[in-house]
Amino acid sequence: MIRGRLRRTAGPTAESPDEQVVEFAAGDLGGVLRLPEWLRILGTSAWLTTGVIVLLLGLVWLLSLAHTIVMPLIAAGIVASVGAPLVAWLNRHRLPRALGALLVLLAIVAIVVAMVVAIVGGVAGEAQAVAGNLDGAKQEISGWLQDLGISPGEADSSTTQAGDSGSAAFHTLLDGVAKGIAGLTSLAFFLALTTLALFFLLKDGPQIRGWVERALPVPDTIARASTHRVLQSLRGYFVGVTVVAAWSATIVGIGALVLGVPLVGTIVAVTFVGGFIPYIGAWSAGIFAVLIALGGGGTEEAAGMAVVQLLANGLLQQVVQPFAYGAALGLHPLAVLVVTIAGGALFGAVGLVLAAPLTSAVVRLSGDIARVRAAEAEAAARAPAAAPG
Repeated sequence: MIRGRLRRTAGPTAESPDEQVVEFAAGDLGGVLRLPEWLRILGTSAWLTTGVIVLLLGLVWLLSLAHTIVMPLIAAGIVASVGAPLVAWLNRHRLPRALGALLVLLAIVAIVVAMVVAIVGGVAGEAQAVAGNLDGAKQEISGWLQDLGISPGEADSSTTQAGDSGSAAFHTLLDGVAKGIAGLTSLAFFLALTTLALFFLLKDGPQIRGWVERALPVPDTIARASTHRVLQSLRGYFVGVTVVAAWSATIVGIGALVLGVPLVGTIVAVTFVGGFIPYIGAWSAGIFAVLIALGGGGTEEAAGMAVVQLLANGLLQQVVQPFAYGAALGLHPLAVLVVTIAGGALFGAVGLVLAAPLTSAVVRLSGDIARVRAAEAEAAARAPAAAPG
């Protein structure tokens, strides 16, 4: 008990006020000094969120210092998440896992080499034709500006500035990829590390996954669910993206052939590659195709190509997208757009590619945990009722 004294005076003129001793318990102060529950939860959540953000930023900073090995590991991990089921299928058919991993690796390397030759070689081989078509588009735009009443000098100046920006972007497309990858140390070193890491991830994937699960500072069930959701999201996302990109490229290619737009192969290649970057890549490829149509064919061809791009990346894409993605992401398209842009702004190309599948994995894992907690709470509520009286 705590003894507290309350002084009570008989009046303003009293010389010796009466004193009354009042006793109260320490628990009586709880309602006076205790913070509101919502404020306590908010404060704890804020500190936890701050700690998690600081930890993530620190990890990203450390990984950026070792980007020479981190980038090949990320690339190999993405490819391995898609190729691992094929290795497991071969293993179930009595093929040694090492041999199955080697066969899958050789198939992946062959596909990548074919894509590089078809895309990079095709774009580079038609560089002069692409540049000429873009110059033709610049002249078309200059004529439109003059028709609107702008003086020829100002129109030419505006289109020249736009053309310089487009030329810079186009040369970056042709030359910047190889130089950027070579900047890691060298293209050969990057490919060698990626290939070696991919082989071990395909061959020893289950063992590596088990080691990661044991190293996570969470219960075993949560660790297994976490790795399962991450692999499921990555696999479903990139398989779906490949299907959608091929679908959009096919539609754009057919439209370009019907309209008589030049450089159909280049447009199809750029559209397919751009499909792997959600929203941003597809529409950037669409703008590129419209400019090629404008410079090579004229206003009508450009308008037709714009319609084809709207259909390919809009209405017709929605036909195949639910079947391609299935239940892999479970995110609203607006959420995919927001996290993709935020990931690209924070982490560059890696963030653009991984933001959506990793966010999907976190959302689905949170849903799994919430369902387990709800089931446990329901079981605990039923237990007293089921117990004998």
